[in-house]
Amino acid sequence: MATLVVSPSAPHVEELDAAPISYAEPPKAPASGKPNGKAERIANTVVLTLLFAAPALMCVHAACANDPDIWWHLRTGEWILQHHAVPRVDPFSGPNAGKPWQAYSWLFELLSIKLFQGFGLPGIVGYSAGMVLAITIALRHLIKRLQSDFTIVALLTFTTCFSLGHLFTPRPWLFTILFFVLEIDILMHARKTGRKRELLWLPVIFALWSNIHIQFIDGLLVLGLAVAESIATHWGIGDKTRLRAPWLAAAFAGSVLATMANPYGWHIYRVAYDLAAQAGVMGKIQELQALPFRDLADYCVLFLALASAGALAWSRRFRLFEAGLLVFAAVVSFRSQRDVWVMATVAAAILASTIEGRNKTTVRLPNFATSVAAIAAALTVLAGFRVMRINEGLLEAQIAKTLPVGAVKAIQANGYPGPLHNDFNWGGYLIWALRMPVSLDGRAAFYGDTAIDRSVATWNAEPDWNSDPALSSAGIVIGPVKSPLNQVLRTDPHFKLAYEDKVATVFIARR
Repeated sequence: MATLVVSPSAPHVEELDAAPISYAEPPKAPASGKPNGKAERIANTVVLTLLFAAPALMCVHAACANDPDIWWHLRTGEWILQHHAVPRVDPFSGPNAGKPWQAYSWLFELLSIKLFQGFGLPGIVGYSAGMVLAITIALRHLIKRLQSDFTIVALLTFTTCFSLGHLFTPRPWLFTILFFVLEIDILMHARKTGRKRELLWLPVIFALWSNIHIQFIDGLLVLGLAVAESIATHWGIGDKTRLRAPWLAAAFAGSVLATMANPYGWHIYRVAYDLAAQAGVMGKIQELQALPFRDLADYCVLFLALASAGALAWSRRFRLFEAGLLVFAAVVSFRSQRDVWVMATVAAAILASTIEGRNKTTVRLPNFATSVAAIAAALTVLAGFRVMRINEGLLEAQIAKTLPVGAVKAIQANGYPGPLHNDFNWGGYLIWALRMPVSLDGRAAFYGDTAIDRSVATWNAEPDWNSDPALSSAGIVIGPVKSPLNQVLRTDPHFKLAYEDKVATVFIARR
């Protein structure tokens, strides 16, 4: 970290006594820099506190506890606690009961259920806010080590965080964003300085990453790109890096081995392959679709991408690693809006390393100032929960507006028998709230394209909707009140309407 540097100034000249002899007036010396330097340090620390706290406070204000996927994660964490093991076959699905399944986010699920058991729904919001705070601090650290201008660092950090606003939900991908930022920070700094010690952190990061979220694969691809760059520069291709290929290759090998330190071993790569190969869901699940460009955050991602591409071109140097990163980020992020964090992080790193800031920084913050700002930001975020009145009642009311809370209570009160037929979006919540095997949920790779396509066609009431075997065998059909299927079931003699509110309907089979 930077140490405090104050620009030297001439000593203050005082008039000692009056004299009748007139002398030429000496040049006026500048005032001592110490008072102004102290004031600027304090001001910068306050700005840093606000910078750290702002994205997390935005997350608290959104108070997202109605995410459709967090519920099956909670149920999985509860199952792990009850059985003192990770599941290896699926315990939640009706049609896929007993099918092999790997809970690749098991560590996140344990954390989530512990937070829920300890703090209720505010604990889920607290997870998101805490992770956003950590991501912001890590982003600022990455950018600061590449750019000395305090203003540019602050603007880049906030713009990057703002562009990620749609991802500030209680998902394991927040850990992926954090780990990816840390990885890019380590690689950029090591390539710049030639210091190899920080590379030792990479296997540690990947050991955690592979137990929390499957997108550790993205991190391995980036690390492989750094290895390829070091080999290419050895043969005179691109700008030279200060890291030799053997060191990066060792870091890569160690990181790959570290990813095996999970309950499923090398089989975790099979899960990653299945997810990558499942192209059919890209057009059906909103978060997997391309950016819609309907709000400012989407345009921020585009701005960062164009600005970083322009900055690389303007530098007139062939930066192989940065160019490869940008191409990788463009392919990943513009294919799926849930992966915009790749472009945002990569663009921020490229811009920080290429933009020329002020030549001299008058005052640099000491190391402890960042810690003070981080602690102050954390306290500010905690205060935000009280000021914004984020409590169990508020979050339960929010959930009831979008999820079938009343419908679940009606099913439980009347003891309607299954099997259950539900739509894709509500499956995760029903796993948690109804405790009945579901027909489909958010684990897209587990069900496969065929099952998802069949479900979508049924819930859209397409011409062959009544030929769906899952619907024909269902005892309960629960879905959004405005869904096409629920409209046609009102006149179907095989089902009768048992419950309806503003959110959901429940049909039961006539026996």
